[in-house]
Amino acid sequence: QVQLVESGGDLVQAGGSLRLSCAASENISSIDVMAWHRQAPGKQRELVARITSSGSINYADAVKGRFTISRDTAKNTVALQMNSLKPEDTAVYYCYAFTRRPTSSWGQGTQVTVSS
Repeated sequence: QVQLVESGGDLVQAGGSLRLSCAASENISSIDVMAWHRQAPGKQRELVARITSSGSINYADAVKGRFTISRDTAKNTVALQMNSLKPEDTAVYYCYAFTRRPTSSWGQGTQVTVSS
């Protein structure tokens, strides 16, 4: 099982930026999919962005053009750069990892709060 630890959540004003980081316990080159999900109060958890081991990237429509997912194989981390933040981006953000062994893992989450 891959262990994941997120960091970077904070309180920020609308229009601001944050960078989330997810550190994995093993070489992320061996992880087929890494992704960021979020869950707002009273809502279901939703996919924000994902990146595959081959470098394929997908974004939710709500964050396209504002968020960027990237990975650093040397540090075994995946980052989510969030720009032009909106109050509706307020949520707990979770890192997710999937391998074809198969295994799937979630981090503990990091709180992002965007004030208007």
